[in-house]
Amino acid sequence: MSGFGGLNKSANGVVIGLVQCQLPVVRTPDELAAQTQRIVDLVGKARRNQGTMDLVVFPEYSLHGLSMDTSPEIMCSLDGPEVAAFRRACVDNTIWGCFSIMEANPDGNPYNSGLIIDDKGAIRLYYRKMHPWVPVEPWEPGNVGVPVCDGPNGSKLALIICHDGMLPEMAREAAYKGAEIIIRTAGYTAPIRHAWKITNQANAFCNLAYTASVCMCGSDGTFDSMGEGMFCS
Repeated sequence: MSGFGGLNKSANGVVIGLVQCQLPVVRTPDELAAQTQRIVDLVGKARRNQGTMDLVVFPEYSLHGLSMDTSPEIMCSLDGPEVAAFRRACVDNTIWGCFSIMEANPDGNPYNSGLIIDDKGAIRLYYRKMHPWVPVEPWEPGNVGVPVCDGPNGSKLALIICHDGMLPEMAREAAYKGAEIIIRTAGYTAPIRHAWKITNQANAFCNLAYTASVCMCGSDGTFDSMGEGMFCS
């Protein structure tokens, strides 16, 4: 990472793009397919826009929107068409990507999951949000811990999702496991911006790490996400 927004990439740097997606409305399989394609198109746009970019990060709820709809017909799986499309987009554009899915759970409520996919299409990190925003969010608490993976250009990556970042133990666990860049994706609505900023800063400062955090933006006619991409070191 450098202070030049990737325009003058340093030899050991990692250039990250944070995508403040417009909040979608997804109620049907057709709408899910359309939003999947929109994200795929944005992966390509990111690559065309910035040839030095290593990793493009999409916020929580970028695929499903904020409706909290748990209908089985719009839930995803790791071997489903949505994840396959994201993997192909990373290969086609020679870029790493971080994506959000709502994942079917045969034993309970769906999981709010995040994936980091490398430029060869391999899933390098698979995480399930551990701290849903109760009582608003209907998701099952995650059960895969706080994974860390090797990232582009020798980096070490971790992913925490939204409310996870309000709890200092999450970023500390990532740092204990060697994370140098802690990604935080979110779908926050106002008035959480102040807490969002200070926790992103504290998670970086207290753990000698970079934080790369991005939130959904815009309105779907019912919900309003606050937007904002933020890097801290």
